[in-house]
Amino acid sequence: MSRMHDCLFIVFLVLSLLYAHPGRTQSAMDSIFALSDTSRTLPLDQFYKIILKNHPVVKQAELLDEVAQQELRLARGSFDPKVVSSLDHKEFEDKTYYSKLDAYLTFPTWFPVNPKVGYTRATGQLVNNEDIISGGEQFYAGVAIPLGKGLLTDERRTAVRQAEIFNSITTAEQVKIINKILLEAAKDYWQWYYAYYQYKLSSQSVGIAEEIFSRIKLNMQQGEAAVIDTIQARIALQSRRVESQEAWVVFQNMGITISNYVWSEQGDALQVGLNIAPIMTHDDQAFLNQELLQDLVIKAKENHPELVKLSLKLNQLELERALAREFLKPQLDINYSLLSQPSAPHRVNPLNDYKIGLDFFFPIFLRKERSKVALTKLKIDNTQYQQRQSEREIINEINTTFNQLQNTLAVMKQQQEIVELYDRLLKSELLNLENGESDLFKINIQQEKLLLAQSKLLKLMADLQKQKASLYWSAGIKNLNSAID
Repeated sequence: MSRMHDCLFIVFLVLSLLYAHPGRTQSAMDSIFALSDTSRTLPLDQFYKIILKNHPVVKQAELLDEVAQQELRLARGSFDPKVVSSLDHKEFEDKTYYSKLDAYLTFPTWFPVNPKVGYTRATGQLVNNEDIISGGEQFYAGVAIPLGKGLLTDERRTAVRQAEIFNSITTAEQVKIINKILLEAAKDYWQWYYAYYQYKLSSQSVGIAEEIFSRIKLNMQQGEAAVIDTIQARIALQSRRVESQEAWVVFQNMGITISNYVWSEQGDALQVGLNIAPIMTHDDQAFLNQELLQDLVIKAKENHPELVKLSLKLNQLELERALAREFLKPQLDINYSLLSQPSAPHRVNPLNDYKIGLDFFFPIFLRKERSKVALTKLKIDNTQYQQRQSEREIINEINTTFNQLQNTLAVMKQQQEIVELYDRLLKSELLNLENGESDLFKINIQQEKLLLAQSKLLKLMADLQKQKASLYWSAGIKNLNSAID
């Protein structure tokens, strides 16, 4: 009668610990995912928000915006108005040879017209004939217009256009940097998830083994159980404790790893507490379909940061080639200035009071200029080859990651069935024990198999989420599709 009582106790104990929520049909995993009242959860989306708000790598990426703005400002500085002044004075043996002053304001424009206004003065006993001015001083206003090289584009305009493109390049680089840190964080998060629930699983098994061992030991002391039963129970208990201790260390270390991503708004490193638990907030297995794959491939071709950067680099090189071709033209600049005297500024005659000039320059062989065009074309060809190869690699990576996801999902569903079958076997063995047709050794074997199956299922669940993050990373989706801007 006492033997039957012990069997009933063990059956009740195992069932109560494995299926801790009465009143509804229980899955073999429900008790593992149940959280205590003292536990606080950290969902992945919330984890992402903390990273995007405070992580130093994200802060570094945000600095790229300022770098791009300063590069653009630097390029636009070539169009800043300039004040230029030159004074040349010579005096020797109480004799003023000459005193020449030329001061002017020039303000470059986006169009190839450079206005210029100024004042010049030339006095002295030995002023060159070309510098002699009626009245000794005059105002002038004029323009310089390139008719050959520099008409369509020049270094200043090219630099501004390239700086504007660089601004878009930095945006793509930001997405690339942030996506990389989020991918690393996601992989560590789901490894932390696996470590946490693996520890819960092993802790639950320790609790069962301790209760069984205590009961068997008491029975042995009362002469109602054999010594071999106590040894078996002790071996099972020690094995569970070793597994639990190993799982605890892994969980602790993963908590430290997760803390690498957690920073305060003041830039202080924070520590993730042991009472904080990762959690899977939704089951999104239905997301995996061919429509998703096609959509990701299309988005990758359009918005993948690496492809965007290469496309923008090609745009910069096209500007560079246009500038190089511009240097194949002869330099032909016309300069015209309207002249007037301070004493009679109203007496201005554009047909009589002016200064005009023509500057011409053209290298005969154009070796430097033709080489520049050829080198730029080689750079464009090289970038185009790189673009095609990168697109191919990205699409293939999306497909291989998608295939891995499909396989993991299929295996996970099979593993879920295996867990349920092992669960049924354990229940059946417990029923046999209740009827006197089984023993503790068989119970331990079935429980061990169930624990291994549950552990493998936990790992597959974590791997599925890691691969999901890798899929969005492969496609270059901003913030790994976390819906966080």
